Amino acid sequence: MNANRQGQIKLSQLRALIAVAERGNFGEAALQLGLSQSAVSHAIATLEEMLGVVLISRGRHGASLTPVGDRVLTYAQQMMQSLDGMLKEANVAKGLQGGQVRIASFRSVATHILPEAIAQFRQRFPDITVRLTDHEDLPEVEQTLREGRADIGFTYLPTNEDFEVWELLQDEFVALFPPTFQPKQTRLTWEELAHHPMIMPPETDATMLQFHTHCLKYGCTLNIAYRVNTDSTIVSMVARGLGAAVLPRLAAEPVPTGVQILSLPVPIYRVIGVAVLADALQVPAVYAFLDILKCKDLLPSKSIG
Repeated sequence: MNANRQGQIKLSQLRALIAVAERGNFGEAALQLGLSQSAVSHAIATLEEMLGVVLISRGRHGASLTPVGDRVLTYAQQMMQSLDGMLKEANVAKGLQGGQVRIASFRSVATHILPEAIAQFRQRFPDITVRLTDHEDLPEVEQTLREGRADIGFTYLPTNEDFEVWELLQDEFVALFPPTFQPKQTRLTWEELAHHPMIMPPETDATMLQFHTHCLKYGCTLNIAYRVNTDSTIVSMVARGLGAAVLPRLAAEPVPTGVQILSLPVPIYRVIGVAVLADALQVPAVYAFLDILKCKDLLPSKSIG
């Protein structure tokens, strides 16, 4: 076989040959590889044409290797094993074999974004341990980073110079009203929000300081009926008709059926960022996890401004 033909052999063809040999059936091999049966059949036929020999005997009772196919299979398996070894050696060199990534987060990110990010990361780097600590307030997340007890943290932007940060998403503050609420106009007004009984987090809640400043800017003084620490409890109380609330959309999820979600008269967003301690020496696993977080598929689109 000449060099030109060698260069044309694809790993997908070798994977198809191995799968058909293991399963004895094109259909089951296709399921194993996540491909169509025709794609597997085409890969085998192309490989046979390139090699100039018949590798698979096809019949009513399935597919079996020809004598030459059996010998070629040995080389295909060796090549795939060599590829796996090459990837493992590269991961060892990059520090992606073993070790851990420590993450500090607040609840809404830990609930709605990190599970998918961690799942993708573990699929790519199964030997790296991910440790997640869920914090109630933002200062605690940042302090955990400063003290070296976490490698990656989630905070609001802008933050101080202690951290190197990347914007993750802009999360809109929304007004939540009970199912029975009937707005007086097509758009919510500050006056209507000010007169409705409100269920809100404590005044010192870091999430809400930005919103309260926004209200004062437009002369809106809220009618606070309840102060509640937990976002999910606030949303449940709104669903029971005990009042309205304003929360970042991500913090409000999952929103019960019937609860009405309205934009504020003048929209405002909290900007959530990913942070690492500035000038700290990070292991390669930390940068690998940051790469996962940059994937927009992780982000709930209805929470992004």
